[in-house]
Amino acid sequence: MTVLMLRLAGPLQAWGSAARFVRRTTEHAPTKSGVLGLLAAAQGRPRGADLSDLAALRFGVRIDQPGSRVRDFHTAHHADSGRAMPLSERYYLADAVFVAGVEGEEELVRRLHAAVRAPRFLPYLGRRSCPPARPLLFEGSLSDRPLEDALRGVPWQASRWYVRQLARTGPDGRTKTAPEELDLLLDCPPGEEPDFSLRDTPVTFDPRHRQYAVRGVRTSHVHAPAHDPTAHLRPAASPGRPAPAPDVS
Repeated sequence: MTVLMLRLAGPLQAWGSAARFVRRTTEHAPTKSGVLGLLAAAQGRPRGADLSDLAALRFGVRIDQPGSRVRDFHTAHHADSGRAMPLSERYYLADAVFVAGVEGEEELVRRLHAAVRAPRFLPYLGRRSCPPARPLLFEGSLSDRPLEDALRGVPWQASRWYVRQLARTGPDGRTKTAPEELDLLLDCPPGEEPDFSLRDTPVTFDPRHRQYAVRGVRTSHVHAPAHDPTAHLRPAASPGRPAPAPDVS
């Protein structure tokens, strides 16, 4: 098995598993349907395409920077009549960062990796109004380790301002440089009791009749792996020698 991991970071994200009428909520972490939708779009799959191979992938996510929930009001007008549509509430996660992973057969996972590097349709973080602020791929995005081990081993991906905020000296005089633990949410293995369930495994994205199956989720925790604030930097060019290109594999 091979694992593909994605860094999901942006000013706003929205990962809904239940949207009813004028109230559009968001979960506190990326959903399987949202991430598989991103991968399907990267491959250029039409809305009515078969999703059975993607749905069979094991999914997990690590919460590196939980962000905060914000509410917005949305107005719209009917395209033909111009009549005002009902006012709706839409919820988002602001300033959040996640590492999401999918595990499956090597050939499929490598095709998905190639699609993310050169997507057919632009990726977004749950809703089209939520573009990613940082590259989805990072060094080590492909791994041969089991999904949980791969997610545990990725360096902490929090934003630099968030790291600085945590590094401020607390009232006890101690300096906190990282959270003690990061939350992990993983597809529950067959035969085990899940901690909770979500209806967010996509059966079809056909807009005429979207369908989602229930999946069990198991929760876990991991100590925050070391964060290197200079990991994104590359050596400066020396005379007569250009700087190496950034690695986004």
